[in-house]
Amino acid sequence: MKVTVRYFASLRDALGSSESLEVADGMTLGALRDRLIARSEAHARVLARGRAVRCALNQAMSDESAAVTEGAEVAFFPPVTGG
Repeated sequence: MKVTVRYFASLRDALGSSESLEVADGMTLGALRDRLIARSEAHARVLARGRAVRCALNQAMSDESAAVTEGAEVAFFPPVTGG
């Protein structure tokens, strides 16, 4: 199934604004993140497991156990603070 992955803030600076991927049915956000980490050195650097990265599924904040669905929009971004 096809999904769109969008990147924001410093992640967008490193990886570009978005990419489309074919993923397996039932893939979770965590499994997608791991697949992206394996994709390239740049992906590994900004999405590394030790880094604080937030994710959203179809514009709703989600944890990594959420299942990705056909045509989903997945977003990754660093945590932000207000002030």
